[in-house]
Amino acid sequence: MQDIVVFIIIVLIVLIIALTVLSFYMYRTAQLERIVYQDLYFSNLPKHFGDVRIFFISDVHKRIISDQIIAKVQQQVDLVIIGGDLTERTVPFAHVEQNLAKLKNIGAPLYFVWGNNDYEVDVHELDARLLQYGVTILANTAVHLEAKQGEKMTLLGIEDITVERDRLDMALVDARNVKDAFRILVSHNPKVKFQVQEEHSISLVLSGHTHGGQVRFFGYGPYKLGDTEMFNNCVYVTSNGYGTSTIPMRLTAKPETHLFTLKRGHHTSIGEKKDVQF
Repeated sequence: MQDIVVFIIIVLIVLIIALTVLSFYMYRTAQLERIVYQDLYFSNLPKHFGDVRIFFISDVHKRIISDQIIAKVQQQVDLVIIGGDLTERTVPFAHVEQNLAKLKNIGAPLYFVWGNNDYEVDVHELDARLLQYGVTILANTAVHLEAKQGEKMTLLGIEDITVERDRLDMALVDARNVKDAFRILVSHNPKVKFQVQEEHSISLVLSGHTHGGQVRFFGYGPYKLGDTEMFNNCVYVTSNGYGTSTIPMRLTAKPETHLFTLKRGHHTSIGEKKDVQF
């Protein structure tokens, strides 16, 4: 009997140590700094835009964006896109301002779409802070970018699907005055894929929200890992996101930011990823 008690105690101690080590590893994984570089080729990208470089960051939540990441992309990109969940209920606005100031220092126009957690804070206050830092808010709207030669690119953004504030139809109406423009759609929730039709002429969709499942055991999690895929001649990006939700831990679904280079190609295609971790 005594031997059984000793054995049980040893097993419990081993389990506690293993769980402690695993928890520490998961916490450290959640704090990783990563930029995923990827070239995306589009047959319909206006040639006079040249290569278009987009820094995409989604699901910041409680994290403060690393100075290392900002330094890596500073003056290297044409657009900065925040894919929603910049904040959440427990995050002070001082943190939001700190992150916005860092993103502004990249030196490119900033664009933002609402994520489900962004609605947990005072939306009027968040709206004011975004405008203070010169961020263009894409709330079921579209903006148009023009090359010197007159070619156009349209950036559409919708509000969050989870809270049923999304109106892709309104964003498309906002975009209809500019025909034959290259179209990029930003939606916090990747479920927008089920709304996009070929006749919408959208070439690239950027999303986050899922955190890549955040905690995945043996390859399984509540969501798929973030990925870049092509469907109906449109490229869909789902990011693992930069921060975490509920618990500050990740397992296998590493945090990530992205630097996409859009290039003109004979066919729409997806280039290899280059992962920089520091």
